[in-house]
Amino acid sequence: MTIAEPTQLTPTPMTPTSDTSGPLARYGHMWRFVPRELGFLALTFPVALAGFITTITLVTTGAGTIITFFIGVFLVIVALYVGRGFGTLELVRLGWAGRRQIERPQWPDAAATGFWGWIKAMLGSGHYWLYLLHTAVINVVVSLVTWTITVVWVSLAFSGLTYWFWEYVVPGSGVDWNIGAQWFGNTPVGEFVGATVVGLLAAATLPFVTRGLVLLHDLIARGILGAFASDALRRQVGDLEASRGAAISAEGHSLRRLERDIHDGPQQRLVRLQMDLAAADRQLATDPEKARALIAEAMQQSKDALEELRSLSRGFAPPILLDRGLVAALESSAVRSTVPVRVVSTLDPELALPQEIERNAYFAASEALANAAKHSGATEVTVTVETRRVPETDDTWLTVTVADDGRGGAVAVDGHGLAGLDERLRGIGGALEVQSPVGGPTAVVAHLPLAASVAGSVRTP
Repeated sequence: MTIAEPTQLTPTPMTPTSDTSGPLARYGHMWRFVPRELGFLALTFPVALAGFITTITLVTTGAGTIITFFIGVFLVIVALYVGRGFGTLELVRLGWAGRRQIERPQWPDAAATGFWGWIKAMLGSGHYWLYLLHTAVINVVVSLVTWTITVVWVSLAFSGLTYWFWEYVVPGSGVDWNIGAQWFGNTPVGEFVGATVVGLLAAATLPFVTRGLVLLHDLIARGILGAFASDALRRQVGDLEASRGAAISAEGHSLRRLERDIHDGPQQRLVRLQMDLAAADRQLATDPEKARALIAEAMQQSKDALEELRSLSRGFAPPILLDRGLVAALESSAVRSTVPVRVVSTLDPELALPQEIERNAYFAASEALANAAKHSGATEVTVTVETRRVPETDDTWLTVTVADDGRGGAVAVDGHGLAGLDERLRGIGGALEVQSPVGGPTAVVAHLPLAASVAGSVRTP
């Protein structure tokens, strides 16, 4: 039986633009980030100045000693590492200020081999030089401007709102705005009213100022410190190569296992069947009773061979999967299981999944169910089928979870079921997650990628 349950969405991190219920609510929501943004802006110039002094000193010293190759190059490389450190700190600080995470670049020196390979990777990396440029030039200039605006704006708000205290409670404090002379007459009351108005305006617009200044740093960081588009393409190519290798390996394992199972099972029984029938043929005229016994044995061998062939055919897509879809096929597997199985699905009954995704999801669930029945000692198994969307990338994934209440301790061993499942899923760009602490429970989770258009498609009759 399929139980329809509401999809449970993973909560996403709070962002400065997450509340859109109304202007006043959005304004109040912006105030929640003001302390973080002020903290970011207050530290931005001291941090930028420290990075500027350090990197400029290293670069100029390295350029001055370039004639002694190793010393000069070493200092430049140190400057590149320092620039990377300050750039990474900027990304961390932006995340702390509430900005959306910026994708980090892949650093080529991590995969470099040998000393000269490391030197070449360092000096030839565009990311390192951009991080150095950001630390040594761009950030210190931008930070000086944003830090100055922040200090002036906060000073206006604080001084204007506390003018009455400094002017009347602490007379002779030296605070003299002379604003009232222009706006409300050259009187103490007019100056007090003018200072208060300016303070209120500065305080009221403070969230917009801090948001805009932090956004400026964020835009610069995304353009200079973020990963290149080619980095994502290179990573995707690497993932595809790994998936292709995993698919080839999984196919090879499956073919070898099928060949071994056929050789050790049905093939041997068919050979025995042939021998029994030949012996029965020889005994048919001289000893009919013995011939009938041999024919009975041959019939039993044929039945056993048929059962083994049916068992092996479970490794192929069953007709119910092609005709009625994934959930119906899993329910059919649940009925055949020796352990009570409950299938929970949040999928739209009319949702059409790609056949390759359905087939691999079915095999993953079937293998996990077989493992639970054989090894877990479970008394109940739950199979959950759902789709999940990743907000950051807008990708949709099909997730199939097989959870049991058994003894746990399941691990993926090369050449065995779970390792084969992992290879199968990686072959189509998916992933296998095994959560099985000793003592249980166990959860085997298969993640399979879906195209963005799948969420709106329906199964055709």
